[in-house]
Amino acid sequence: MKEQQPFKSKILLYLLLLIAVIGIMFSLKKCSYSSITQPLTHSGGDTIDVAIAYSPLSIYTYNDTLGGFNYDLLRILAQEHNLNIKFHPIVTIKDALQGVEDGKYDILAASLPITSEDKDKYLFSQPVYLDRQVLVQRKDSITGECGVRTQLDLAGDTVWVVECSPIAYRVSNLAREIGDTIYTMYEPLYGAEQLFIMTATGEIKYAIINERIAKELASDYPNVDISTDISFTQFQSWILNRDKQQLADSINSWLTKIKESPKYKSLERRYLK
Repeated sequence: MKEQQPFKSKILLYLLLLIAVIGIMFSLKKCSYSSITQPLTHSGGDTIDVAIAYSPLSIYTYNDTLGGFNYDLLRILAQEHNLNIKFHPIVTIKDALQGVEDGKYDILAASLPITSEDKDKYLFSQPVYLDRQVLVQRKDSITGECGVRTQLDLAGDTVWVVECSPIAYRVSNLAREIGDTIYTMYEPLYGAEQLFIMTATGEIKYAIINERIAKELASDYPNVDISTDISFTQFQSWILNRDKQQLADSINSWLTKIKESPKYKSLERRYLK
């Protein structure tokens, strides 16, 4: 029976993902400047194609309503500057980044830190908010203790990250800092939220994701510990196609202005505090 548990957990995870995606697709049909289809090619014209990651900080459904920090912020910019935005919810960061490189998407809105390694491939908006990475691990069911208490305890162990996420660079740097190997496994299909759930259900041992997403989920999983920091606080930005310098300049100008507004402060209180 124990061997069937990971399989059952995986089936449950897939069902939850399917329900979430269907919910987003249904809700987006109600938005006049949103689309649910991922384009084979760019929409063209003055349309801004935005790939947006399904997560508590980017886009999610609650009480049959769409929400999320990135989603709400982009909607405010669309309203204030008369923008025609198409939203394309995604769960696979790898495909979304490739879509940005290929010009299918203008912007990728997700919880992604700015890294020097990615600056050669993409344009980054100015920071949208601050975050850091934490280790997700299960507590012992009897003692409540955790296997990892400091970063040094990861020496020789294996962690999971989302494939193509800049977090992989942090794991590589951390291995050099502690002077030992940290093995990295990559989740090719799903995002940080799913890695959290897979850790909580025992399918994987450790995952590294952004702290804000981890905190949103941790209240529903008392068996999970997220107290071990993996990085310092980092800037989180939107990613743009390198040929979209004019759009990047406009986005940065709009972000600079809106960050001083009551609307942005309201989003901070709602999602980031």
